[in-house]
Amino acid sequence: MRVLVTEDDENLRVAVEASLRSAGFAVDVAVDLPQADEALSVNTYDCVVFDRMLPGGDSLDYVALRRREGWGVPVLFLTARDSVADRIAGLASGGDDYLVKPFAVVEMVARVRSLCRRTGTAPTPVLRRSGLELDISRHEARRSGVLLTLTRKEFAVLHRLLAADGRNVTRAELTAAAWDELVAPTSNVLDVLIAQLRRKLGPPPLVHTVRGIGYVLP
Repeated sequence: MRVLVTEDDENLRVAVEASLRSAGFAVDVAVDLPQADEALSVNTYDCVVFDRMLPGGDSLDYVALRRREGWGVPVLFLTARDSVADRIAGLASGGDDYLVKPFAVVEMVARVRSLCRRTGTAPTPVLRRSGLELDISRHEARRSGVLLTLTRKEFAVLHRLLAADGRNVTRAELTAAAWDELVAPTSNVLDVLIAQLRRKLGPPPLVHTVRGIGYVLP
């Protein structure tokens, strides 16, 4: 299940992306309407999450135009505009759902999952890569068939790395996936957790450091 998130607020964008990936979605991101339009022109998505007001214009106008062209991908609008008139305008423009900021991230994930069901796909409950297997529904992790004992935060970080499908994952994304509270940029809590995770995964090493960026599980 693939989702495009278009949000210009970096903190919110990272949090939304991390939460969706932790729930088993493949996620692409855009910061403005031109980037979103480019992504939509080359990729197929099961759902698109749009902030209302973006660099380049109001996403309602963009969605309304695409709907007139026959575009049918489900859309969730995220916005601080909470009047009844705003909600009606969002739905009338072609939006399928409308979530007012601030919102609970778990509710946003549930709404995205509901919209994606309309495309007839569902997120895989098990992720596999490089001999690792994560059963999301059971919250179980195995390497080469051996059950691993992971903490909630270790599982969340490993889940985020697996969901990236071999792509680099930034420190900010991993931190957002595992910690609900804000963590100072200078904190070493992520490094400590990665060290613990590497010990539990055993040899040969699977989680690699990408200097200046974060980590990757190739």
